[in-house]
Order: sequence, then structure tokens, then C-alpha cells
Amino acid sequence: MPQPWQAIRAFLLAPLLLCGLLVIGCTKDPDQDARSPTSENEGPIRVVTTTGMIGDLVRAVGGEAVTVDNLIGEGVDPHLYKPTRDDITRLLNAQIIFFNGLHLEGRMGDVLKRTGRDRPTIAVAETIPSTDLLHPDGMTGYPDPHLWLSPLLWARCGTAVVSGLTKLNPEEGPTFESNHEKLIDECDRLEKMGRSAIASIPAKSRVLITSHDAFSYFGRAFDIEVMAIQGISTESEAGLADLEALVDLVVRRRIPAVFVESSVPRRSIEALIEGAAAQGHEVIIGGELFSDSMGPKNTPEGTWSGMLTHDIETVTRGLGGDLRPERKTEIEPSK
Repeated sequence: MPQPWQAIRAFLLAPLLLCGLLVIGCTKDPDQDARSPTSENEGPIRVVTTTGMIGDLVRAVGGEAVTVDNLIGEGVDPHLYKPTRDDITRLLNAQIIFFNGLHLEGRMGDVLKRTGRDRPTIAVAETIPSTDLLHPDGMTGYPDPHLWLSPLLWARCGTAVVSGLTKLNPEEGPTFESNHEKLIDECDRLEKMGRSAIASIPAKSRVLITSHDAFSYFGRAFDIEVMAIQGISTESEAGLADLEALVDLVVRRRIPAVFVESSVPRRSIEALIEGAAAQGHEVIIGGELFSDSMGPKNTPEGTWSGMLTHDIETVTRGLGGDLRPERKTEIEPSK
């Protein structure tokens, strides 16, 4: 619990931070007119995105007609990310901004709202009807934001990208549509490959256990039970009772492996492993999954389809499924 002096300090600093943002947003830049999102500059559309997954989505749709500046790098948790002064400058220089929404970028909300007053700012996940989203128990008004872990749902988010880019460059509209159709085909292949691979896991072991609840859309897409130690936001704390219940499940069903995530500390998973060991069941870490962040640049996992392919193969292998060689060649990561 915060100490009284911490609360006072936060109360005093908040207005100062807000004033800084107001100054940045209202100060006239000498080159502002040349960079105006409504100006008819030649060259690619300047896009700023929050996460790597959205950046990859925009590149897939926009092709050579866009340049993408992504704010949140590899291995960084978007739930906890705090925008810097440099981030605000980059947002102000954008012609269009794409972010996830659904409270994924919780600490960037005020910045995105203010910088979005003078340029299109689109929350791609919020363009999906609420009836198609997952709504965790006890999280009224907070749908699960991790849509990119479902290929077909993520393909639908591309529609918002097509619309936003076409308004800025109508001549390239048909190209954006064509690129989106190619992405839809790729997502369809990825969904089929994933369902086939996950189905090879023995039914008793077909349970994906991770640090935080990021994989519910993955579970729905590929028909695998998903459980997590903490909630959909990494800011939530895992309760002792929840951890003990998962330990009991792992021991009872003899689950062979649990999984860590690239952007989340592994201490809760290690505690689960220790709890199972205390009951006489050995469970291992089946591998590292990419949930809220893609892998390093210039690697297959550094693309959206590459990270999802990695996750499918890691889960299948870790839980005793059959990864036949031909499955790995059914799709290639997007360029």
C-alpha cells in the first residue's frame, strides 16, 4: 500500500505532468504546417503504432505506401508502458496513429487522446463488435484486448487499417484492399495449421498454462483450454488461492509443461512448478511464448505471423503434440 508521502507526491506531480503535455500539444512548431496530417505531401504515409503487432499489421496492408514508427519495442509490456517525451513528439509528427485499444495501452490513454485531436487515431481492436470479443468474469466493461492471438479476428482488425489509410491516400485504396485480402488468406492458413497442430496434443494434457491471461483468443481459435496465474492485465496480482488451485490442477491432470512469456516475469510460473514438485509431480517450462510483444527484429518471431507460428509450435511440442515437418512449411512469416 502506498505511504502517505507517496500519495502526496503523486498528487503534486500529476498537474505538472499534465501541463507538460499541454505545452507540447499546444506549442506551434515551425515545421508544423509541412507535417500536417491533412497536407498533401508526396511520399509514404507517416504512421505511428503502439505495439509491434499493430505495426506489422499496418505494414502488411500499407506496403510501400506507408512508413511505420512503432513506439513499444520487443519484450516490453504494453500494459505497463509509460510514454516518454520523445514518444509524444513522434505521435505529433504522425499523419495517422493506430493503437490496440480495449485498455491494452492503459498508461498511454491520455497521450493518445490529446495527440489524436489533430490526426486520425484508430483503436483497431475496438472496431470489432463486442459480441465477438471475450469478456472475462469479474471484468465488466473490460473486454480481453489480446485479439492478435486469433488469426481470423486479427485479420478483421485489418479492415480499420484499410479504411484509415485509404482516407489519407484514396489512390492507393485498391492496393490496400488487395494487400488485406492476401493477409486474410494467410490468416486462414495459420488458423487451420494451428488447429491441426494443437489437436495432436493428448486430450488430457491439452491445457495451456501461462503467467497472465493473454491466451484466451488463442484458446478459442485453436481449441485448447487456457488458464493463467493472473488476470488479463499484468498489473493485476495473482492470489495465493488461484495459484494453489492451478497447482492442484497440474498435479491432478499430470500436465507436463507450463509456459513463460517474453514480456512477463517468470516468478509466478516458477512458484507453480515448485508447488507441483512439493506434491510429487514434476512439471517443466515448455518454452517461452510471445504474448504482448513480438520477437527480435529480423527474425521470424519479429513478425506477427512468425510469433504466432512460434507459439503454436512451442505449445504443441511442450504438451506432447506431434509437429510433423510438413506443418512447418504450410505458411511463412509475413514480410
